[in-house]
Amino acid sequence: MKTILITGASKGIGFQLVKTLAKQNNIIAISRDVTTLKGLNNVIPMQFDITDFEHYAHLIAQINSPVDHVIHNAGLLINKKFETTKLKDLEQQFATNYYAPYLLTQSLLPLLLPQSHILMISSMGGVQGSSKFSGLSAYSGSKAGLINLAECLAEELKGRQIRVNAIALGAVQTEMLSQAFPDYKTEIKPETICDFIANILLNTEGVMNGKTIQLAVSTP
Repeated sequence: MKTILITGASKGIGFQLVKTLAKQNNIIAISRDVTTLKGLNNVIPMQFDITDFEHYAHLIAQINSPVDHVIHNAGLLINKKFETTKLKDLEQQFATNYYAPYLLTQSLLPLLLPQSHILMISSMGGVQGSSKFSGLSAYSGSKAGLINLAECLAEELKGRQIRVNAIALGAVQTEMLSQAFPDYKTEIKPETICDFIANILLNTEGVMNGKTIQLAVSTP
């Protein structure tokens, strides 16, 4: 069985990915709240705030085993008009959406096995030329950075036989979407797309590296 590390694992897309991938893999499920993860077969819940950068060494010591694949799923969306966005709003979103995938990947390198695959869960808002929406300048900027990071790391880590790709998601009916856009509804649910994400993670070796796969029928 492969060992897969997933961040933002307690709800939404992350939680569904845990359930989907735990059927045939061991999952290290990282979240600030692990209540929903307790008791799941093949799942090791790890309570940790991925923006607590100073304590990454403690997290790595807890994991202390080889890791086959990583899904950087944790995300933060604050819907605010450009003119009212504060430095704190920028810092919080970039800390979760960009700094954490960057620094956690850095910390995980000693544990990542050859043929590892890292997936960055980004957004259609971060794709150049896609439709953009008012209130998402900071969020979309951080997700654009994540796509670029995937491209850069694909080049930097190929000598270690580690692949890095990004997935740009459109609107999915999650708690995060509901909080940011209370009146917006979509028929796309986490269960609908997690099989696709799992397939991309596990079955694209030799096919893609440094690419962005768009899984969307609409945005935001």
